Amino acid sequence: MTSATLSADNPPSLIRLHYLWYVAAALGVMVAAIVSRNIWFLNWVHVMCGVLWTGIDLFMGFVLGPIMRTLDISVRKQILLKLTPRTLFLMPTLSIITGTAGWFLAVELGFTALEWPQIAWVYGALVLVTLMTIQGLGYLLPTNLRVCFELQKAQPDGAKIRRLMSGYFYAVAAQGMMQIAIIVIMAKFVSGI
Repeated sequence: MTSATLSADNPPSLIRLHYLWYVAAALGVMVAAIVSRNIWFLNWVHVMCGVLWTGIDLFMGFVLGPIMRTLDISVRKQILLKLTPRTLFLMPTLSIITGTAGWFLAVELGFTALEWPQIAWVYGALVLVTLMTIQGLGYLLPTNLRVCFELQKAQPDGAKIRRLMSGYFYAVAAQGMMQIAIIVIMAKFVSGI
């Protein structure tokens, strides 16, 4: 049996468990920032993860997504099979760290003790982060996985992929709009409520 036959019969797994070490390290940095109660460190973790999460989301939704729709299925397959293992753990980790560090930062800075109407900005941020995390973990991630598992097959079912992806691009656009809205809220926090 040749290596070409092996790779066709047994494609590499999309789930690369060794990436869990990176997840653990990132979560460790977040915990260290929270426990230290160092505002600069906590802010850095929140902002860095938020910039990465937002930037990757916007790039994939508004740059890569439209390009992917125009590509041949075989090219799309190759891109997704390379991209998914890298984003499978990255995106959920970034979203969890951004939201968690943001909450603890808001508490440390006294934003959670604000009166109405200023507290509405905090509630708005909480709602958006919650919606983006639920949408990302509950819809975008599972849809990505199902499409990639289908693409891993020797004969992918194009109709099934189209069905799975029918609402996906709208969800990504909604995610992008929520990312922009959260940036507006974060700009308000930085400039003073």
